[in-house]
Amino acid sequence: MSRKTTYKVKMKRRREGRTDYAKRLNLLKSEKNRLVVRISNNKVVAQIVKYGEKGDETLVNTTSLELKKYGYKGHTGNVCASYLTGLLCGKKAVGKNLKGAVLDIGIHTPVKGSNVFAVLKGAIDAGMGIAHDKGALPSDERVLGKSINDYRKVDLKIDEIRKNILSEKHGKS
Repeated sequence: MSRKTTYKVKMKRRREGRTDYAKRLNLLKSEKNRLVVRISNNKVVAQIVKYGEKGDETLVNTTSLELKKYGYKGHTGNVCASYLTGLLCGKKAVGKNLKGAVLDIGIHTPVKGSNVFAVLKGAIDAGMGIAHDKGALPSDERVLGKSINDYRKVDLKIDEIRKNILSEKHGKS
């Protein structure tokens, strides 16, 4: 039996599967603000975060639950809600003169057309400059909820909500 071990225990958040430190380091090296997207079953959270020595600073925070104020009556965890959340987050960021960012999806696997990229598409449509591949973004039919409208036989009126979000002023606060 050996007396010395060569096994090094990984950091706690890595062991729990909550943080990919190599990916985080690469994002921080870019020295840009990050568009942090977190998806759960019933909610989408989009934040603009800036790195700080004493901890990250959240500049803009938006959740899909805020869409109710704009007349959204659908489920808050689908692609439509993700797009509108990204649009709202991007609009708030542009109102605070935050023009560019880098997408931070955490430990999510990037899947073409997924909710994460719907948030990205919303932020880009709001006027933010974020590097992306157009092939990864969801189609306009998915973003506007055509399949949901056909299935539920109810119009979610995504276009009207989109216009409400874009017309509202989000200044510095």
